[in-house]
Amino acid sequence: MGFQGGTWVNEPANWQMTGDGLHVVTDKATDFWRETHYGFTRDTGHFFAVTTTGDFTAQVRVRAQYRELYDQAGLMVRVSPRAWVKAGIELSDGIPMISSVLTIDRSDWATAPYGHDAGDFWLRATVAAGVLRLQVSSDGTRWPLMRLCPFPKASSYSVGPMCCTPERAGLSVDFSDFTIGAPLGKALHDLS
Repeated sequence: MGFQGGTWVNEPANWQMTGDGLHVVTDKATDFWRETHYGFTRDTGHFFAVTTTGDFTAQVRVRAQYRELYDQAGLMVRVSPRAWVKAGIELSDGIPMISSVLTIDRSDWATAPYGHDAGDFWLRATVAAGVLRLQVSSDGTRWPLMRLCPFPKASSYSVGPMCCTPERAGLSVDFSDFTIGAPLGKALHDLS
């Protein structure tokens, strides 16, 4: 399963399917966030959601050129507007950071400097038995762990490409190699 059957949460004004890819240019002041630190809730980011049946592994390749604070692109898994995770590259303090925001009523935010080409990377999300495993890859072959955490059990999930620009419009993002299938079931330190 790939982009087929996907629907937009906050459809951007400028987007198109390109062969096996999805091209998006972000609208102004788009974001996903709930309350923590900033005290506001935003549910305006762009998310191309494909519905799964139960547990899954999804992955996507992301290409973008980040310029402004909080420019971000990656993958989202969503149960509801109050229960979701977004992960990817986000520009913060002038450098591209690998970033994840887990939201269960309120958002957290975890970042670390990304030591590879932030303009071209892969993300993988596995949800199985109430656990979320996020992995990031610079080459689509080796998949180091990015985050492991509890995640709500659900009969279905929405998963797919996500991008936001809270401070501007105009981040151009190309998503490709998007797949969703059964959970991989690999050992935690199996990086393949």
